[in-house]
Amino acid sequence: MVISKWVVMHRLVRKVRFFTNPFLDARAVGSNSYGGKPCGEGLGIFLELEVGLVGQAEPASGFVVNVVDIDKIVRQFAVPVIEEAVKQQYRHTKHIGSVKLNTLMAEVRDVLKGKFDNAMLIDMALHLSPYRKIAFDCEDMKMFYLSEKFDFASMHKLWNNELSEQENFELFGKCANPNGHGHNYVVEVTVKAPSDEEIRIGDLETAVDEKFIKLVDHKNLNADVDQLKNINPTIENIASFAWEKLNGQFGTAKLHSVSVWESDRTFCTYYG
Repeated sequence: MVISKWVVMHRLVRKVRFFTNPFLDARAVGSNSYGGKPCGEGLGIFLELEVGLVGQAEPASGFVVNVVDIDKIVRQFAVPVIEEAVKQQYRHTKHIGSVKLNTLMAEVRDVLKGKFDNAMLIDMALHLSPYRKIAFDCEDMKMFYLSEKFDFASMHKLWNNELSEQENFELFGKCANPNGHGHNYVVEVTVKAPSDEEIRIGDLETAVDEKFIKLVDHKNLNADVDQLKNINPTIENIASFAWEKLNGQFGTAKLHSVSVWESDRTFCTYYG
């Protein structure tokens, strides 16, 4: 988000997982920090708080900040703020929408500022599920970024008619298979909006499904999608195509980026 001004420094990101139980007064005690700590009891709420820090690596340790210390700080100062908000809202049968989440994350930012020695907290993300997160630039909490992942299955063939068959196979390898090949794609759509604006997830999901997913899911991208017929449907071109279809479809929220994965090792992000 604001990384450009810190190009001479390291950016360190740590995810801290935890459960909260709205109706239990005492925390459940556990020791599995990988799976979530506090560990929760029964049907709890699982969350993951991601913190991004910038700073110089210390010569003696090689650390920007020891991740053990990051975990302790987040669990000591940030997790109780989130836990208390969840308990108060749930016990009063109140919904926690994006506006309330934004206010809550501003409080989390405030309690974490200055806690990481010489490193600076620059961004945060609260993962609400493995497929949805809400993120913030800690220097400008007036905007927030909401991301959600979707999937679709398609086939494509990479080929350039202006090249010879040999040149195509040299350029595209097995992706030039004349009969095509398939992928289980994942697309992550990120929108940004003012922190005092409520975003309805259902509306976002409907827009993505109607304007993009239905166009590409279980399709031959080379033959069934008009806009992709005359270009190679690479993840780069799929991402820009998705941007074209989704830009302006989210009311007052603005499309920020579209990322497309063709495997867990390869993805491309397009920012318009």
